[in-house]
Amino acid sequence: MNISGLLYGAKLLDIVEFPRAEVLGPEASDHEIKDLIARVGEVFIKPNFSGGIGKKGKAGLIGRAKDLKTAIKEKERLYFTTHQVGTNVYKSNGVTYEGAVPAEHEVYFSINDSTRFRAPTITLTHLGGMDIEELPKDKVAHIPFDPLTGLKSFVITNALSDLKAPREIISPLAQNLPKLWDLFHHYGMTTLELNPIRMSQRRPGALTPVACDFKCGFDRDDPRVKRLNLPDDLAAVDYSDFEQEINQLRTYQGQSDVSVINANGTILAPTFGGGANSLVTEFLGDDAIISSDFGGNPPYEKMREVMRICLKHWLKQSNVLFIIGGKANNTDIFVTFRAMADALREYFNAHGPTPLYVVIGRGGPNLSRGLLVFKDVLDALGLPYRIFAFDSSMTDVVHYAQAADKWMKEGGRALLAKKLGVTA
Repeated sequence: MNISGLLYGAKLLDIVEFPRAEVLGPEASDHEIKDLIARVGEVFIKPNFSGGIGKKGKAGLIGRAKDLKTAIKEKERLYFTTHQVGTNVYKSNGVTYEGAVPAEHEVYFSINDSTRFRAPTITLTHLGGMDIEELPKDKVAHIPFDPLTGLKSFVITNALSDLKAPREIISPLAQNLPKLWDLFHHYGMTTLELNPIRMSQRRPGALTPVACDFKCGFDRDDPRVKRLNLPDDLAAVDYSDFEQEINQLRTYQGQSDVSVINANGTILAPTFGGGANSLVTEFLGDDAIISSDFGGNPPYEKMREVMRICLKHWLKQSNVLFIIGGKANNTDIFVTFRAMADALREYFNAHGPTPLYVVIGRGGPNLSRGLLVFKDVLDALGLPYRIFAFDSSMTDVVHYAQAADKWMKEGGRALLAKKLGVTA
């Protein structure tokens, strides 16, 4: 789940008393907009996209106004605008009005969990207001720190000194940026970004860092996110019915990360583990229906329900049910496979048989019991299958699933349908 913009970002920043630009939501009256312009001189009008949607400025989707007439005109242009990021198209639902903050200096700051340093890491530069990737590497600081002690002021001071940042901005940033670690740490965030932070002279003779944009991402499996009481619809951004059903099953035990790759694919591949998911998704390409990670030792009830939803949406069009994962450390394969096999048997009992080739590749605790229980169900259903154990190359298993899909497309599905007494 991601958030971008100050509509919700302002409320989060207020928790830790970090200064931010004034903002009005889409429900703001003409009087409120006019009053904001009178106080700050100018407002920026930004479309409100659910989720963390960036690159709006480069797409010309940010308006600015110094009077109410222009603000209303920009509101009409942007209220229901669309924005394409890659192959995805997003639709706005409302706008925000953000007060301008005059400043000479702009700063970029972010916190994320770094896989490089294996620690929370700040990224900081005094050349903010632009894409961080466009700056020279010697102008950007990446500083890991100890999560037990938190983000201390001296870390900020040393980083800005090394970057040769203007002296007048160092002290105000060292006083205020550590507040963001409290926000990041106590509310289940995985990333937090402010760009730009504008160094405003709200008080004569002193600079104040003011957040003028906000982005963050949450680990929705972290119970600390619930402390914020965010609206549920922030977690449902252009999801299909299938993805929304799976998302309802999210718990702290067992992953249920899934996205639809190709709604017309022919290989249904429930996958276990991030590494396996990356390899399978890359190799299967458009043949794969979904990209998924169902690892994390899910309990029986959750895994059976996940499998039931997958089968309900995709089994009729699938040539191959491809259950694949690496060698698990703590996932009980017997529990997982028993749940999946039971869901498959229940589907056939409720809807009748369908032509299907099953390919299984897995390793981990109770593997033999898990494979045997799946084998018994497949034999009872009369489905062809091939099972690979922990000593098989995952690449070879993926290639076998592709070969099975090709065989099904070239007449195998019709032969199997005839054997099961159903139409192909």
